[in-house]
Order: sequence, then C-alpha cells, then structure tokens
Amino acid sequence: MFALGASAGVASSQGTVDMDALFQQLSQPEGEGWRIAESDILREWSKSGSPAMDLLLKRGEEALDQGDAVTAIGHLTALTDHAPDFATGYQARAAAYALKGDYGPAIADLAHALELEPRQFAALTQMGVMLEEMGDDERAMAAYRATLEIHPHQQEAIDGLARLEMANHGTDI
Repeated sequence: MFALGASAGVASSQGTVDMDALFQQLSQPEGEGWRIAESDILREWSKSGSPAMDLLLKRGEEALDQGDAVTAIGHLTALTDHAPDFATGYQARAAAYALKGDYGPAIADLAHALELEPRQFAALTQMGVMLEEMGDDERAMAAYRATLEIHPHQQEAIDGLARLEMANHGTDI
C-alpha cells in the first residue's frame, strides 16, 4: 500500500510503507511534515493484518471512547489473544486498564507493546502519564524523554516533562 499525500515518497518498491522513513520525517524539528508522518504511522499501527482483529480493535476503542473500560478490556483481550504480535492491541488495552485504575496490568501491557514496537511513542507517553500519576516522577520523566527522542512534537510528553521538571527542579529567577 502506498501512503497518500506528502508522504507518498516513503512507500517502498514492494508497495509497503517505509516506517523508518516515516520516523525520520516525524523527527524533523522544522516544518509540518511531521504531522503527516505521525498520521501515517498511527494509521499503519492500527492495521493488524486481519479484518476480524481490526474490528476487535475498533470495538475496543469505541468502548474506551464511551468510558466503558470493562467492555474495552474484553474486546482488546480477545484481540491480544488472537493477535499476540500486534503492539497496538496491547497499547489500547493498557488505556482500558488505566481507565479502570488497574495500573499494574496497564504497565505490563505497555511494556509488551514496547517490546513488539520500541518506537511506540503513544505507549511511552501513556507510561509516562501513569508513572506520573503514581508519583514516580523520575521514571515518568524518562518515559517522556524517550517519547520525545522518537517524536519531538508529542505535546502530551512535552507538557508532562515540563511539568515534572518544574516541580522537581524549580526555576531559576
């Protein structure tokens, strides 16, 4: 499949998206090309390779959007059971566990998602948010910094890191 728009040049000759080229574009500090790369990366990550598994992801995300963590966990557990190499399934289920307040399973799912896709910036940011909420500021800052190494424009990580640095180090006046 070829990516559309300004990122069309990142498709390889075999017709698959060149994720390395997208991540290179994502990391560029100038311009707006990173927005297209981010969108293309997220779109690629949402594809499990199976219409049935994509439907489970969609249903899980819809339940999350409605605040129904239990239903989301059910759909996303079915997804991770049947597509154990699909990082986005674990990242989405982690969001459902976090919504329910179950940070232990959420962090385990994020760790697994990151094993499968180390550049999963959404999982890193989610990890930072949870660690921050748990009061583990040092590890939260490390997660936010890791996110920003991959995606320097990720606003939630930028804000989280700034907030924690201010709280932990103050300001020089």
